[in-house]
Amino acid sequence: MNIKIDKLSQQNAEKIADDWKYDGEYSFYDMTEDIEDYEEIISPLLRENNYFQVIRNDELFGFFVLEQTENIVDMGVGLKPELTGNGLGIQFIFLILNYIKENYSVPTVRLGVAKFNIRAQKVYEKAGFIKTREYEQPTNGATYTFVEMKFHY
Repeated sequence: MNIKIDKLSQQNAEKIADDWKYDGEYSFYDMTEDIEDYEEIISPLLRENNYFQVIRNDELFGFFVLEQTENIVDMGVGLKPELTGNGLGIQFIFLILNYIKENYSVPTVRLGVAKFNIRAQKVYEKAGFIKTREYEQPTNGATYTFVEMKFHY
């Protein structure tokens, strides 16, 4: 399998923002559900150098966003909607964790996942993340409970 990680291109940013639609309750993750997320991903200025695309066999497989603060990298991820629920998540997360290890000098990776998204939480736990707390976060026009998870190298 041929996998390549690059900075997120404008073309793929727009594809993710406008075309990626998740089924059922996972539509929560559609970029069009939150105007701030949407504007950030489509704007090269707002994306800065924090967004990356994962290309597998010459096709967009997923993306991730990384932001370093002191000794932590905050991570956000998105897998192409048609690929979710097919057991590919763990491979995707390990790929990102390896990228972070090779490109950042931090001992900890942190992420937040919506509390209802048990499927993703199980993948993160399989990859070695530990739940550290729950918190409320305004997004998508309301306030939702999220689970913070951390991975230590």
